[in-house]
Formats: sequence, C-alpha cells, structure tokens
Amino acid sequence: MSAAPAATDAPALAPWIAAQTAELLAQRGHAWLLMGPSGLGQYDLALELVRAWLCEQPSAAGACGHCGSCHAIEVRTHADLCVLMPETWMVSLGWPLSERAQAEIDDKKRKPSKEIRVDAMRDAVEFSQRTSARGRGKAVLVFPAEDMNNVTANALLKTLEEPPGDVKFVLASESAHQLLPTIRSRCLGHTMRWPDAATSGQWLQSQGVDARLAGQALLATGGRPQDALAFARSGLDPAVWSGFSKAMARGDLALVRDWSPAELLATLQKLCHDLMALRVGAAPRFFAAQDLVSGPGLAALTQWSRALSTQQRTIAHPYNAGLLLESLVSQAQQVLAEVR
Repeated sequence: MSAAPAATDAPALAPWIAAQTAELLAQRGHAWLLMGPSGLGQYDLALELVRAWLCEQPSAAGACGHCGSCHAIEVRTHADLCVLMPETWMVSLGWPLSERAQAEIDDKKRKPSKEIRVDAMRDAVEFSQRTSARGRGKAVLVFPAEDMNNVTANALLKTLEEPPGDVKFVLASESAHQLLPTIRSRCLGHTMRWPDAATSGQWLQSQGVDARLAGQALLATGGRPQDALAFARSGLDPAVWSGFSKAMARGDLALVRDWSPAELLATLQKLCHDLMALRVGAAPRFFAAQDLVSGPGLAALTQWSRALSTQQRTIAHPYNAGLLLESLVSQAQQVLAEVR
C-alpha cells in the first residue's frame, strides 16, 4: 500500500483533479469507483465529489468551499459523511475514529488497523439507512478500497447495489484489480487521468518544489505528480537517485542504509523495469538512460523481477531491517555483475 496523502488545510485543487470533478458531477450515478495507480489523486477527487454532493451552494465545477457543509467537511465533523479507511490512514489524514475504535486503541487492546475493518463497514451500512442530518443527502467515501478484505467487502455489497434513500458512494482505489468483481460491477468506473509533464511540473512548482528537482521527482516516480511531491519532500539527494544503479552494481549498502526495506525494494523494481525496457529497445521510465549500468541479459532480469515480486509479498513482515537491506543489495549486485 502506498503512503497516505498528506493532510493539508484546504489546498488549491490540482488542475487535473478540478477537470475530472466537473466531468463526474455532470453524470448521474449513486456509486463511483475511481481507479488508477498511486500519485494521481484518487483521494482528492473522491473528497471533491463528496464536498459537491453535500454542498449547500454547489456549482457545475464543484463545491462552493465556504458554506456550512464545506466547513464541516474541512474540520472533519460532517454528520452526513462517513469515511472508511484503515485506521492508520484515518489518523494520518485527521479523520476521527469511532468512539469504540478509539477506546480500544487508547486502552491498548489493539493497534490501529491497517485494513478497513468489518465493524466499521457495518457502522457505514447503518449510517446509510439514517435520515440526512443537513438535508443534502449522505455520502460514504472508501479509500483505499482495496484495503477491504472479503468479509468487509461483502458487508457492503447489498447496500451498494440497492442504496437506501439519498446516499451516494465513492470508492477510490490504487489497485482496483484486487477488488471483488461484484464490488466493481456495482459501481460506475472512472480511470484517473494522467496530467502531462508540463502540468505536473507547474503544479509541483506551485507546491514549492524547485523546477530541477520537480523534473527529477517526476522521472523517479514515473510521472505521477503526487508521488513526485512526496519524493521531492523526502529530502533524498537527486544525486543519490542518479547514482543508484551503479551503487547497486558495486553492492554499496551505505547508500541505502537509512532506507526502509519497502523503499529499497520499490526502487529495485523500478531499476529492474528500466533495464528490461532497455533490453527490448524501449525507453527507461524511472531513471535517465545514462545513469543505468549495462546490466545482464533479459533472462537474468526476468528472473530477478520474479524474485523481487516474491519478496514484495512479505516485505511488511517484521524482519530484521538491516539484514533485509543487505540481502536485497547483495542480490542486486549479483544480478548486475552479470555480463549480457
């Protein structure tokens, strides 16, 4: 799962999100599924739809931003909005937990959940059956929707198919293929739009990112603007990214000693992708071509890609982080030392 979007105070809406908001508001439907990879703004778009649905003075472009309803959403207290997220994300984004969940966590009976719990979904179903408090209908926002397990998703199915009264749903996902087919079939699907490089670069600069760093960040994240913003704010020296390929070929553990195993694994997968692209005559996506080592042949890279994918399934387990970093770097060095 990707990192939660940063909580901000009524940020200016990115232009590609504003355009999609107006487009979706012009269409009818009680349940939307917003799909696409991380970094394109699924959460922001979902929240804008919710704002507009509940706004007291909405326009074709979206919510007014200054009515009582908009303010209530901004301070996370709207009585007609139910937000379903993993509790870790709820805390990160400033959404309040239910009294029951907060009490269990405060009493140290359990840690905040990293998935959407079935009891939270049952509360959402009960919420959808209540009368609207402000008279503008109700809304349920689910993000990341793929963090529903099968039990949680099944608890939503009937309500999603036959919503009571005036409730609307928006499910936002960064891995829609993981959702149950029955969930996907009950929603109107919308694939997130990729902004062009110029739009993304201008937006990053409006967020305070230097133009040169904005270009490096967009390259490193495959052109995904919100991921690029997180990359730019991570404090990573662009020279480290440029030298990553050669450092892994040397087995330079010092370069990544402060990284998490998940960060290193994700970067190795990007490196492997780009080396495979070069082998088949395609352009690299995440690294500049001149920064890549010559590397091994396609067969060895394919085998490495499978090994990295296997490692991905257990990367969140509580292994010794230092040893895992050493293992990943050693594996990369062995692969990259091979001659095509």
